[in-house]
Amino acid sequence: MRLHELSSPKGARTKKKRLGRGIGSGLGKTSGKGHKGQNSRSGGGVRPGFEGGQMPLQRTVPKRGFTSIFKKDYNEVNIARLNVFADGTVVTPELLKQQGVIKSKKDGVRILGNGNLERSLTVSAHGFTKTAAEKIEAAGGKTEVI
Repeated sequence: MRLHELSSPKGARTKKKRLGRGIGSGLGKTSGKGHKGQNSRSGGGVRPGFEGGQMPLQRTVPKRGFTSIFKKDYNEVNIARLNVFADGTVVTPELLKQQGVIKSKKDGVRILGNGNLERSLTVSAHGFTKTAAEKIEAAGGKTEVI
């Protein structure tokens, strides 16, 4: 079988309904909408979620929680990811972005303490966990909060 020999299965491609084109088409005059009523009118029908006047579900379910407009969204980097840098490197958010460790700067960079650090680095970031700071200093490096 070749590509030009392929065809759609029967009934897969149907012709578009041509509405209001005379009695013989089966969809003339009222165009398949019946007589009178809300759904026969142009722009007729009810909005999404309308339940015929019954209290709709989206109004019945209680509202929960809120989103703080002051929330900071930090990039979180584990210290094991910092092993790609050479000894004595000053690691900054710009350098992390350049090396592909983080994709964007967001509201800052926070260093987490997962993994081990085998390099002596000076790390500049917006925040450090207690274990991350301890591990960086234990490896002979420094931490600087921006």
